Amino acid sequence: MTAHGGDIAAAARRWGIPADQWLDLSTGINPVPWPVPPPPTSAWHRLPDDDGRLETAAADYYGTELLLAVPGSQAAIQALPAVLGAGPGWRVGVTHPGYAEHAATWSAAGCEIVPVPPEGPVDLAGLDALVVIQPNNPTGVPLAEERLSAWRTELAARGGWLVVDAAFADTAGTPMLIEEAGAPGLVVLRSVGKFFGLAGIRLGFVLAPPAVRRALAARLGPWSVSGPARWAGAGALADTAWQARTRERLAADSARLAGLLERAGLPPTGGAPLFQYVETERAPALEEALARRAIRVRRFDDPPALRLGLPAGEADWQRLATALEEIAP
Repeated sequence: MTAHGGDIAAAARRWGIPADQWLDLSTGINPVPWPVPPPPTSAWHRLPDDDGRLETAAADYYGTELLLAVPGSQAAIQALPAVLGAGPGWRVGVTHPGYAEHAATWSAAGCEIVPVPPEGPVDLAGLDALVVIQPNNPTGVPLAEERLSAWRTELAARGGWLVVDAAFADTAGTPMLIEEAGAPGLVVLRSVGKFFGLAGIRLGFVLAPPAVRRALAARLGPWSVSGPARWAGAGALADTAWQARTRERLAADSARLAGLLERAGLPPTGGAPLFQYVETERAPALEEALARRAIRVRRFDDPPALRLGLPAGEADWQRLATALEEIAP
């Protein structure tokens, strides 16, 4: 299994600290989620009802009706190679460093993986598909819309694919190919888990041409998105007032986190509104030191780096500030 953040049970076993004592900053998920009201009993009792409410809210939010609801963007990531007909002989460019499930999934399908830097440039010659993350996870680097559009055009002209993982793209100012949604050669993955803080409902969307959406829906099967997830997702996507307040708060909190790290001698080398990223050779030692204080962060090895998500409340902010002061060089 590919390593991920968020496994507090494993951290509790490894460091011998009870799970309820941990401050989990390892996922980059909004720690102040959209407040989900209690779902109606029918959401639990009946098979998921495709009444169009979720799709209408998603179309308004994402700016296109050319989308498919899926049980989390991870489900789409795992299904895409088969849906797009990938296999041995395919060369697939994948952002590195980046979300590791992309390389693992395409490699498992028999494809040759070609690492590409988060900020480009990318040599598309010989590539059958290019997988990029917008903005990048973990570095936070965004790509210009013009560059994404040019890559899609060149790949599509010879039957290739541009896959854009936009799991962290809900915060303000992230360039997206909204006007090209559904165009040949383009698949965009969106997630309700990160910005809305609702990772547990397992809900995402795939923006893609009709044939891709039909094939993906057939592969995932009926009722792939649960009734409670459909109900909660529709409400969150339609709550524009909460979204506006949250974007402002995340920007301020991300800047605050960057300042804490700077004062601790760990100036961020990247970041986004939901996390900060620090490349440092001390990453393993810093992860260990924070873990001994029951603070979980995400460590990367190539290059050595840490990604820290946002604390939820003032007590957590003070706890992190104290820990960083104690481990500062």
